[in-house]
Amino acid sequence: MFSKILVANRGEIAVRIVRACKELGIATVAIFSKADNEALHVQMADQAVCVGDSPSKDSYLNMHNILSAVLLTKADAVHPGFGFLSENAIFAAMCEDCNVKFIGPSAASIDAMGNKANAREVMKAADVPVIPGSDGTVDSVNEAVKFANEYGYPILLKASAGGGGKGIRLCNNEDELRKNYDAAKAEARSSFSDDSIYMEKAIINARHIEVQVLGDEYGNIVHLGERECSMQVHNQKVLEEAPSSAISPELRAKLGEVAILAARACNYVNAGTVEFLLDKDNNFYFMEMNTRIQVEHPITEMITGIDIVKEQISIAAGQKLSVSQKDIQLTGHSIECRINAKTTGLIDYMFLPAGGLGIRVDSGIYAGYTVPPYYDSMIAKVISHGKNRTEAIAKMERALSELEISGVETNMDLQLQILKHSSFINGDYYTTTLTQLIESQEVGL
Repeated sequence: MFSKILVANRGEIAVRIVRACKELGIATVAIFSKADNEALHVQMADQAVCVGDSPSKDSYLNMHNILSAVLLTKADAVHPGFGFLSENAIFAAMCEDCNVKFIGPSAASIDAMGNKANAREVMKAADVPVIPGSDGTVDSVNEAVKFANEYGYPILLKASAGGGGKGIRLCNNEDELRKNYDAAKAEARSSFSDDSIYMEKAIINARHIEVQVLGDEYGNIVHLGERECSMQVHNQKVLEEAPSSAISPELRAKLGEVAILAARACNYVNAGTVEFLLDKDNNFYFMEMNTRIQVEHPITEMITGIDIVKEQISIAAGQKLSVSQKDIQLTGHSIECRINAKTTGLIDYMFLPAGGLGIRVDSGIYAGYTVPPYYDSMIAKVISHGKNRTEAIAKMERALSELEISGVETNMDLQLQILKHSSFINGDYYTTTLTQLIESQEVGL
């Protein structure tokens, strides 16, 4: 097992990793930017090293400074969390070159799945169903128009190196396609330093379903069931639940089998997520594979009892999976609400929900902490677990009614509106539902 792990991240995921390491008896090193010198993960870790100025490019994305911190502190492993460098094949390779274990998949696996156009081709070769789309990248607007005329509208323009909902444009006709083509390339270039895009047929009234997988160095791969991630706006997830109310036991087993097939296709080791779109006829299509831990991993932990971060660490240390597929049972229902800050500034008061079974809060904030303007807006995650979906919803409503964060504005009102809306209560919602509810003013941001 590792003696010291450097956590190459910030916020709630850095806190989450530090806590797992403490329970495993592993020393931790936090990295931080100048804006984060008083952050909670910095206070909790055994050591902390400043790796640069406040902007991400100067600190949390500064590979050379981070690896210098690894060598300075004599850490023998790096956990990248999610975002930042977690899916950067170059960083993973640099860790390997420095004889430092990257707690995640190999650089080759990250590279294979990191380019979404390439990932489609890998999956097609492995007989994993993919959404009808372009063969590789689309390098001109005329080529894009030709594809759309062949497959029909609506279509999606998507960044090949994309993630986080960036570089995606829905086009309903040729005029929109010609207008959006350059805009999609520009956003891809700005977000990922790669302006290549590909195209997919848009599936209307689709559900975003993802399957958590774990794989070790000995060829053992398991799935931990699915998560429903369709409650989103502008391609950004807002609320997730597990399991999905739209998935039958038979479909769950089939999704799991295909997710494992996808993981094997890229020789996957460690925790990863295979994402699918599910249409109204229960046909599902591979969308992408996230080669890291997900923001929403706690709901899978709640229904399986498996600590995914600890599994990541033990797998990276060369140990076999602690569970086989027959050991994995899904118990009850879990919901996660992402709490985002709509403003920055000083948090002068905070009260976290407590009491009773089945409530968990993952956060990196505290009273007296200043939310900086440089990073992702998510400041906390509230997770509920109940014996069934109805109980999980009731517990989440209770938890959010107790949660207080004073000093910055948050999206808690939106979360409560979602929980009380009939489309969510009935489990009858799709990736477009929340946007439609906001546009019709049935719910408000």
